[in-house]
Amino acid sequence: MDVITEREVPQGGELRVAAGTIVTPAARDLARARGVKIIEGSGEGQTIALGADHGGFRLKETLKPVFRELGYEVCDVGVHEEKPVDYPDIAQQVAELVAEGKAARGVIVDGAGIGSAMAANKVPGIRAALCYDRASARNSREHNDANVLTLGGRLLTPSQAEEVLRTWLGTPFAGGRHTARIQKISAIEKRYSSWTPRNSSSS
Repeated sequence: MDVITEREVPQGGELRVAAGTIVTPAARDLARARGVKIIEGSGEGQTIALGADHGGFRLKETLKPVFRELGYEVCDVGVHEEKPVDYPDIAQQVAELVAEGKAARGVIVDGAGIGSAMAANKVPGIRAALCYDRASARNSREHNDANVLTLGGRLLTPSQAEEVLRTWLGTPFAGGRHTARIQKISAIEKRYSSWTPRNSSSS
């Protein structure tokens, strides 16, 4: 796996990186200071399912150009205005597109990002992660192979959210010892797919 550090950042112009390349935070900061545009090709030909409730609408719209810059196609399931909606409905739509293979990954923005993660993770095959900085975004991909990212539209500034998004999209799953752990997550999901809690009552 290639890693771009400060030493690889040119004095100006563009820096093109291959799919799966990690660009360190320090390298991104230096590139920004030098006016260097980092062009990442990891998204070419891939579709991202994107959704937000009214609390995440503005941030969703702000982040759209980032997907296009990185070469992703966006399937925006809404909302398309700040009219109140229920976040589980949006989260379900995004998660289903990913689970059905119609989107490579999904991104959901609500007020805090918590509820959407909970809702999306109810869809079999989804590993949704609420991320709030570069470290959590990187970990969710490297260790957990997260296929849905949730963001808090009222908790992150646009620049913070963009850093999280770029890190999450640009970080590949590390595999190795983490693969067996992902398989255990899937096994838990399968085991409880038809499970009924003992204290539940039938109607």
